[in-house]
Amino acid sequence: GTPQSRGKAFVNLLPLEKGETISVVMPLPEDEEAWDNLDVVFATSHGTIRRNTLEAFRNIRKNGLIAMKLDEEAGEKLIDVRTCTEDSEIMLASRKGKAIRFPLSDVRVFKSRASTGVRGIKLGKGDEVVSISVLQKNAADIEKRNAYLKAAAQLRGVEDDGDTDPEIAAGGDLSPEEFAAMAEKEDFILTVTTKGFGKRTSSYEYRTSGRGGQGVWNMKLGKKNGEVARSFCVENGDQIMMVTNGGQIIRMPVDDIRFAGRQTQGVTLFRIAEGEEIVSVALIPEDEDEDEAEEAENGDDGENGDGGENGDSEGDSSVAPAPSE
Repeated sequence: GTPQSRGKAFVNLLPLEKGETISVVMPLPEDEEAWDNLDVVFATSHGTIRRNTLEAFRNIRKNGLIAMKLDEEAGEKLIDVRTCTEDSEIMLASRKGKAIRFPLSDVRVFKSRASTGVRGIKLGKGDEVVSISVLQKNAADIEKRNAYLKAAAQLRGVEDDGDTDPEIAAGGDLSPEEFAAMAEKEDFILTVTTKGFGKRTSSYEYRTSGRGGQGVWNMKLGKKNGEVARSFCVENGDQIMMVTNGGQIIRMPVDDIRFAGRQTQGVTLFRIAEGEEIVSVALIPEDEDEDEAEEAENGDDGENGDGGENGDSEGDSSVAPAPSE
């Protein structure tokens, strides 16, 4: 349908009860044999998480299955559901700007589907979880992480605006091999606020800790930028779509969003009207098939390629090359 069309009621596809709404739409691998090696993690607004095998949801009845027990009287809601593996790490982000990162192995596999789960993050008064991210395992020690962050910031041209952690600014040196290995394991966290501010931050700035703590600061918040609307992993070439409660929408490439540290306010991504807020941020992954089709249509004759007349001489600012010896 068009952006202005109403769409079709989901009740025609799913047996929704009165007052029940769709919280998460999660794509699964088409190859069902891959499901045997995947777990599924549920996250709620109250900071509770639960881990099950994806196998537990292979055979779903027409009228659905109970997936997780929620404290509805206290206003607990299902925020997101993600697939992951035993080596994954989980990051929960809250509306008040906190985040926690911990190994998935800290959460036992639940056999029951009608349980409440365990605490993932300890929330302050009035705070709630807004998103969950699945990260690659972080095996680097603090010194190597700080050294990598310092070198990567220099190569990306990120200026020190006074909020850089002193330990990161004083980071040591890494060999080209160590830098390349860490770059391969790096994830990028995009954080967007209700007033249209945002930034990209390296996953190495979020230390791995134990489950159930208060976490670290994910973003500096104030009247200017509002509260955190979403915080999730992005890759080079992805795009995002932001929607306000006034019906305004904008689509933009992730590569245009600057890198910044955890304790920064970010920059303006979407200039919204007074009284409006961003209520939804959707990720649009890079379509490799579409890119290949465009390349085939344009042809690879050097005119519009790298280094050509209309080429991009600056290169990709998101992936930092290894420093030379």
